[in-house]
Amino acid sequence: MSDQHSFETLAIHAGNTADPLTGAVVPPIYQVSTYKQDGVGGLRGGYEYSRSANPTRTALEENLAALEGGRRGLAFASGLAAEDCLLRTLLTPGDHVVIPNDAYGGTFRLFAKVASRWGVEFSVADTSDVAAVRAALTPRTKAVWVETPSNPLLGITDIAAVAQVAREAGARLVVDNTFASPYLQQPLALGADVVVHSTTKYMGGHSDVVGGALIVDDPELADELAFHQNAMGAVAGPFDAWLVLRGIKTLAVRMDRHTENATKVADLLTRHPKVSQVLYPGLPGHPGHEIAAKQMKAFGGMVSFRVAGGEEAAVAVCDRAKLFTLGESLGGVESLLEHPGRMTHASAAGSPLEVPADLVRLSVGIENADDLLADLTQALG
Repeated sequence: MSDQHSFETLAIHAGNTADPLTGAVVPPIYQVSTYKQDGVGGLRGGYEYSRSANPTRTALEENLAALEGGRRGLAFASGLAAEDCLLRTLLTPGDHVVIPNDAYGGTFRLFAKVASRWGVEFSVADTSDVAAVRAALTPRTKAVWVETPSNPLLGITDIAAVAQVAREAGARLVVDNTFASPYLQQPLALGADVVVHSTTKYMGGHSDVVGGALIVDDPELADELAFHQNAMGAVAGPFDAWLVLRGIKTLAVRMDRHTENATKVADLLTRHPKVSQVLYPGLPGHPGHEIAAKQMKAFGGMVSFRVAGGEEAAVAVCDRAKLFTLGESLGGVESLLEHPGRMTHASAAGSPLEVPADLVRLSVGIENADDLLADLTQALG
C-alpha cells in the first residue's frame, strides 16, 4: 500500500491484504501459538512462535506504521507495556528523562515507582514552555517525554520546537499521541523520534480492547525495540490486534464526529455559570490554541473543565450524569466522564503532577450532540 494514499484510505487498506488462501478481505485472526516449519529453520513468512510474530499482529503493525508515517510499528498488550518496553530500550541505570507536569497518572507511576527503582531519574517540566524543557535537561538526559494534548489538562506542546531542543541535547523525543490519534496529528513528521499510543482509546474506539503501540522511523531503533518486545513478551494477542485493526478503519469518521461534538460541549461549558474554567485547545482563549491549530488537523474529542463549587461539586456532577458514563478510559464511541483526582490520576496525588480537585474530564463520544448537551446541563444543575 503506497504511503501516497490519503489517511482514510490507508486506515482501511494498509496491512489489510486479502487472505491468499480464501481471498477474505479482512485479515484472519491467527489464534495460534506456533507454526509448522519446513525443515529445521524453514520458516513460512518468518513465523515460528507468536510472541515473536503473528500474522494478525503484523497486519496491525504495518497499518500503524503507515498511519503515523513511520518505518515500523509495534503492537503491545497495553499502552503501559509499550512504554515499559520503550524505557528499557532507550535507558540504562543513571540515565535521566524529562517528563511533563501534566501526564497520564499511569505514565507517572511507571517513572516514579518502577523505573526509578531501576536507577532511572526524571525531572518534571512544563513541556508547553520550551525554555522550561531546556532548563530541565542534564548531561544524562536521554529522552524528553511529551503528551500533546496532555492528560487531563489538555495542554499543548510545540512538537517541532521541543524536538529541536531534544536533538541539540542528544536526547530522543517521545510523543504520546493517544489524545490526538494519527488522524489529527503526526509527531514523526514534526521531528519526534518515537510515537506512543494506548490503542485502547481512539484507535480501538469501542471500549472493547486493551492495547498499546510504538511507531518509529529510525530502522536501528526499530530493531532494538523489536528485540526488547520479543525478549520481554508483552505483545498484543491476535484477537486484540484484530479488534484494533477493525477500529482503525473508522478512525477518521469517528474523530470528525468526536471533534464536532466536543466543540459544541466546550462552547456550552464556557457559558455555564457553574463552570469556572474550560480546557479545550479548540477555544481561541486556550494558551496552546495557535500551536494546536498549526500541528493538528482538528482539536479532538477531549474536554476538561473546573467546577466553580470545588471538589465535592465536581464529584456531584459526575454522579448526576446519565448519558455520560462515569468511568475511566476514553476514546470510545460512547461519552465518558470522570474525576481525575480520584480516578485516573490518583497515583499523582502529592506530586508535581497532581491535578486540581475540582476538575472533571470528558471523553466526548459520537452520540447526538443535543442529547449530550442536555445531559451536561442537568448534571451541572
